[in-house]
Amino acid sequence: MIGLSTAWRAARSGYAVTVVDPAPGHGASWAAAGMLAPIGESHFGEVELTALNLEAATVWPEFARVLEEDGGTPVHLVTEGTLMVGVDAADRRAMDDLMAYRTGLGLTNRSLTTRQCREAEPLLAPGIRGGAELPDDHQVDNRLVVKALLSACRRRGVTFIADEASGVELEGSQVVAVELRAGGRRVARSVVVAAGCHSGQLDGIPDNDLPPVRPVKGLTLRVRAPQHVPALGRTVRGLVHGRTCYLVPRVDGTVVIGATVEEKGFDRTVQAGAVGDLLDDARRLLPSIEEYELVDATTGLRPGSPDNAPIVGETSVAGLVVATGHYRNGILLAPLTAEAVVSVLDGHGQHPSFAGFGPGRFHPARRGTSTATASSPAGRPA
Repeated sequence: MIGLSTAWRAARSGYAVTVVDPAPGHGASWAAAGMLAPIGESHFGEVELTALNLEAATVWPEFARVLEEDGGTPVHLVTEGTLMVGVDAADRRAMDDLMAYRTGLGLTNRSLTTRQCREAEPLLAPGIRGGAELPDDHQVDNRLVVKALLSACRRRGVTFIADEASGVELEGSQVVAVELRAGGRRVARSVVVAAGCHSGQLDGIPDNDLPPVRPVKGLTLRVRAPQHVPALGRTVRGLVHGRTCYLVPRVDGTVVIGATVEEKGFDRTVQAGAVGDLLDDARRLLPSIEEYELVDATTGLRPGSPDNAPIVGETSVAGLVVATGHYRNGILLAPLTAEAVVSVLDGHGQHPSFAGFGPGRFHPARRGTSTATASSPAGRPA
C-alpha cells in the first residue's frame, strides 16, 4: 500500500510513474486488518512514532474521500472508535499501565468497567475484566483500499510491470534505472524503494543507504457469522493473557481476526497451530466466534525496522528515495508517507513529519517489491 499510495499521489502531481511489482497490494497490505490505531499502537518509549501516527490519522478522511472519487469504489472508513478489553486481572493491570502512559501523552482513552464494555458490545464474554474506549482508533477495509488504489493509479496513467525489481543502477551518485528480475531495466532518474520487507535486498544501493528491514510474519483470519448468529457490531482490541488479539467487523459481514507476530524470516505458510491460537484468543473475547464460518487465512510479512519505526526520505544517492519499515502501521501511515515522498521528488527535501525517521538515522556517518519509479511532470527526467 505504501508503493501504490505513493504512485497515485505522484501521478496526481503530474509525474510519469511506473510500478514494478508481480502482485501489487497483495503482500502485507492484503493480509492486514486495516486498523488505523494511533492510540492502540502507542507503546512505551515510542513518543515520536505516536505523534507521527496521530498526524497520519488526521490525513485519512480526506485521503479516503479523494481515493473513492478517483478509484470509483468505496473503502469503508469507519470512525466509531475501538473498544479495548482485558480477559484476566493481569491483562487489566497491563491495560491500566498503558492507559496511564497514554493519558500522560495527552491521548484520549476512557476507562470502562466490565458492565460498560458489555453495554458497548453485548457479544463480549461475561468474564472480561473491563477495558477502555479508544475513540480515535478507526478502521478501513484495506483490501478495498488496494483495489481503489489500483483503479485510481490506472486512471491516472500509472504503468504496471508484473515483475520484481532486483536492484537499482547508478551512474556516479545519481540513480538512472531499475533492474528487473526477469531481465531488462526501466530508466528513471527518480526511484522510490517501497518494497516492504524486501527493500533491503535490492542490489546497487550503497550500504549506508540500504534500509535495515526484516520480515515479521503475521497471520490474519476472516470469518463470517451465519444468519442465526448475532454479528459483532464494533472493533474490539483485546489483551488475552498478555497477547494482543483484535476483531474487526466489516461492512460485508465478515470479521477480521488478527494477528500473530512471528520472527520466522520469509516463511509465509499458514500453520495450523497459529490458526488455533488466534481462534482460541478470539473465543475468549467473543464466545460466539466458534459458530462463525472460517472463510480466509492469510499471512503477510511486515517490514520491521530496528526501532519499529518507518524509514522514509531521501538518501545520499540523487533521485533515490526510501519508503519502508512501517511495521504494524503501514495502512495508517500510507497517505502521509506518499505526501512525504512526493515532497522529496518535488525538491523540497525531507518532509518535516518524517524529520526523525529518515534513512540516515541508522548510519552514523550520514547523521548531522513494489518499487515506484517516477519522472518529472511533462515527461522531463527528474
